[in-house]
Amino acid sequence: MVYVLLANGFEETEAIAPIDMLLRAGVEVVTVGIGTPMPCGAHGIAVQADITEDAVTTDGLQGVVLPGGMPGTTNLEASETVQKLLDYAAENGLVIGAICAAPSVLGHKGLLDGRRYTCYPGFETAAGACGEPAVRDGHIVTGKGAGTALAFGAKLIEALCGSEKAAAVQSAMQCTEIV
Repeated sequence: MVYVLLANGFEETEAIAPIDMLLRAGVEVVTVGIGTPMPCGAHGIAVQADITEDAVTTDGLQGVVLPGGMPGTTNLEASETVQKLLDYAAENGLVIGAICAAPSVLGHKGLLDGRRYTCYPGFETAAGACGEPAVRDGHIVTGKGAGTALAFGAKLIEALCGSEKAAAVQSAMQCTEIV
């Protein structure tokens, strides 16, 4: 199971495109409303979360994904639940994904130290930022922004299910040129 963490102000494309791709790959995805059961995206699209913070458990957890957007990223970073999930994922080598501004949350925790990563320009918090659309360095997956959400989703699938599954999903979606 992978949690996609949604706080008010999340970037809609950065959440929904990877969710769609992960589901196509057969990954169980659970959206978590951070601070509200129906977070509203940065562009006014409200999404009913599957669960709220109080129902979060680490049983069967394979990964955690943080969409970017503002103020979604700062709302995620301020959440004790998000901080605890990131700590658990890092300590247990689970997949951690963050796109756009959200890699800054990982950087502030030191999770990007010594790694290659990408993010929205201006949100670099550690050496190693490369500006590529999507980057996987071990169990950390990062994406540059909304326009790279499909590449980010493909890298998440690669980290969770392998490169063959990622290629199959990309092919089925006619997006093989992105990764």
